[in-house]
Parts: sequence; C-alpha cells; structure tokens
Amino acid sequence: MTHQPIVWCTFLFLTFACTSKNQEETASDEASPPNIVFIFADDMGYGDPGCYNAQSKIPTPNIDKIAAGGVRLTDAHAPGAWCVPSRYGLMTGRYPARTRLNWQERALIDPDRLTLAAMLKQHGYYTAMIGKWHLGFDGVADWQNISCDKPLRGGPVDRGFDAFFGMYASLDIPPYFYIENDRCLAAPTETIDDHQSKDATTTISGAFWRKGKIAPGFQHAEVLPTFTNKALAFLQEHQQKRTDQPFFLYLALTAPHTPWLPTEPFEGKSQAGDYGDFTVQVDHTVGEITQTLEKLGLTDNTLLIFTSDNGPVWFEEDVEKYDHRSTDVLRGMKVDLWEGGHRIPFVAQWPGKIPEGTVRSDLFCFTDIMATFAAIVGDTLPAGAGEDSYNQLAVWQNQTLTQPIREALLIEERVFRLGNWKYIEGSGAGVLTKKYSPTPVAEKDVPGELYNLQEDLSEQHNLYEEFPEQVKVMQQRLQQYTKENDQSPLP
Repeated sequence: MTHQPIVWCTFLFLTFACTSKNQEETASDEASPPNIVFIFADDMGYGDPGCYNAQSKIPTPNIDKIAAGGVRLTDAHAPGAWCVPSRYGLMTGRYPARTRLNWQERALIDPDRLTLAAMLKQHGYYTAMIGKWHLGFDGVADWQNISCDKPLRGGPVDRGFDAFFGMYASLDIPPYFYIENDRCLAAPTETIDDHQSKDATTTISGAFWRKGKIAPGFQHAEVLPTFTNKALAFLQEHQQKRTDQPFFLYLALTAPHTPWLPTEPFEGKSQAGDYGDFTVQVDHTVGEITQTLEKLGLTDNTLLIFTSDNGPVWFEEDVEKYDHRSTDVLRGMKVDLWEGGHRIPFVAQWPGKIPEGTVRSDLFCFTDIMATFAAIVGDTLPAGAGEDSYNQLAVWQNQTLTQPIREALLIEERVFRLGNWKYIEGSGAGVLTKKYSPTPVAEKDVPGELYNLQEDLSEQHNLYEEFPEQVKVMQQRLQQYTKENDQSPLP
C-alpha cells in the first residue's frame, strides 16, 4: 500500500497533543468512563457466528468469546435492511424513516444534529472512525471525478469525530479511494473493469465489484487488512500518548460485504466458500482488536461491541451449495424486510459491568445505542436528539425488568413491530431477492404480511387475512408514526 499506518499515527499524536483542557476536565469529573470500541461488520448474517448458530460452517471463536464474556442479544435489529439506513440510525439515534436517504447527493446528517460521536466528545472522549462511512458528503457534483484539492464536507470529522480514515461507501461501489479526515489521499484517476468470481452463485455474489474510477495502487483485497492495521495503530498510539483520556473507536468494516476477497491465510478456513473464509478473516480482525486491548491493559475498562449493519447476501442456492444458513432459521436476506434482512448478531463485553454469559431476548435497535451510551457516561439525551433511542443498559447488565424498555420498532417505512407481532406493508421481498435470485421470484400482489414471531420466527405463515383486527391495529400505529414524522421537517 502507498499509505502506511505511520501517517495515521503521526496525525493522532498531533491531534491528541491539541486536545482541549476542557475535555480533560470533563473526563476527570466522570467516574472512570470506559473506552468504547464498536466493531461494525458489513452484511454478516444472524446465523454466521457460532454463538448464534451451532450448525454454522464458519468458525468465529473471537466473536463467540465476546458473547461468552458478556451479553448476546437475540432480538436485535438494524433500523433498515441495508447499509445506509442502518448507519444513519446508529449515528443519530433516530429512525431513517425520518429523513431522505439520498446519500450520493448530500450529507445525510444535518450539521446541527447531535451524533453519537459528538455526544461522547462532549464527555471528554477522543473519537475516531476507521472504515466505511456511507452517509454522504456535501458538495460533490461528480463522484467519478473527485478531487483531492477540496475538503469533503459533512463527513465524519464534521459530525463529531476527531479523526477519520476510510471510504465513502461500500467496496463494490466506485470510485475506489481512501479518505483521511476530510481529504482523499489519492484521487481516483485510473479505471477498473467489472469483476466477478467464475463460480459465484449470482451476479452480485463472490468477488464482485462494479467498474469505475480507482486510485492508483488501490487494491480491494488490502482494504480489510488496512483498516485492521489502522485500528491497531490507533489503540497503541492512544495508549502511548493519552492514557488518561477515554476513547471511542468506531471500526466500520467493509466485510464480509462483496467483494468476497479472503487473503491467503484465510482461504479454505470455512466450509462456506469465499464468503465463509472472508467472515473468518473478519473474526480474525476482532481477535486482533481484543488481543491488543489485552496487551495494552485496556480490556477491563473497555466496552467492546461487535455487530453487523444488516443481513447477508445469501440466496437459497448458497444454502444448498454450502449447507450453511447465513441467517439461521430466519427468512430472507439483505434488503428483504423479513427477519433475515434486519435481525442481526449483537454481542457486547464490559468486564465487571456486563455479567458473563448473559443472553437476552429483549427488543433492541441500533438507534438505542445513543441513549445507552449517554447513560454509561452519566447523561441523558437533550430534547430533539436521539428521538428513537432507548436506554438499554439495564438489559445489557441483565437486570430484571417489570416492563419492556422497548415495545415497538419501526424498520424503514414499511415494517412495524409491536411486541411479538410484526407487520409488513406490502411484500417483504426486497429488490436483491427479486432481481438477482437465480430462481425467478414471482411478483405477488400482497397487501401486507402479518406474523407472530413468538410462534413463527421463520415467517412462514402470513396471518394477514386471519387476524384483520390485529392488522388494523398495526396499520394505525404505523400511520400514526408516519404522521408524527411528517410533523418533523425533513432536511
């Protein structure tokens, strides 16, 4: 690679040296706030980690270790079944249905909106992001001819992060280049053709990426190792230079999202093809992070979270080919509104604060991270921030509750969850399933779908016609929420 970790380390040193006295005083006033490491996989299925699926064909010992040492949530959800809405909900604590997701045209997060990173920064945290942003930038008229001469506004460093190294979108969406803080490191001046594996199940599986512009020297297969090395360098540099300041590291991986490109040490390490091997490599990254935290003596005062942004790209043909169910018993995959599209693995470890081996089935959404982190630093969210965020710390700490913290959930604009009832307005089939499945998926004129997830987690029995009164209740609640959203101006 042309850009080595030393560049990142040097930048961090300079930034740490300039940290304000106000932040130091804020941090010292709090009762040892924990460091926070949030590892965000891209397109990993609910049934991939062994701690969720005993029949998984993919070994994930490091993810499983976090689950054993802390809490594993079995009813955790992304607020959307694809990358952008999921990340918007995480960063803002509000449902993505509250905004327009035209991420290629603008920065999706309003400059006046409190973000997860900005909230932690107010409490003395040094905030760093490494990886995939995918929430847009302002003022880019032509992404294929991006220039390094001008700053990219509206990105991580304008929305609460002290430092950023990563990419603007997914690893199969051109142009392909790295960004450091608010500048591209090398402009994408060259061109790369479409790419695909010869034995891929579908045209969007395997080592797939789209043709377009690419920076000189950029290699798709080196992205995951690069992000891993940047994260390790950050941890080491922080420990050496600023051990008294808590940090928030948001490591947003581009894997195991396509292209599936496991490096040589991980080839053949699973029984689920390139996808499985690439997932093993993701688990190895998790292991490198945990081992570095241990070596640096940071484990005991670090909240470590691993999860995925949404479901996988894993067709029924993949299940048959590898005898591996990436979503376990769940129906559907990425973009589908069935559970396989948005129910995700979520494990967290915080020694002495989260009891080991905790398993909870409480309803949880990424939007809840913001209020939960606020509680951890001894604060509550101000009015107008994190509108859809619920403090779930009591759940993570395995406390007995007299009533659910979260009773309802909105996923994108067409899914409403109320207790064990789930309503989908129209069909749950997403565009990937309908357009790219090797087996043609017939379009059905379905007014809606209703499931009782306690009795039918696999969503095989549509109760829409059988329970019209429940359908009416769900529709009214969904419409009520939409009406409430309409009262909040969309940016």
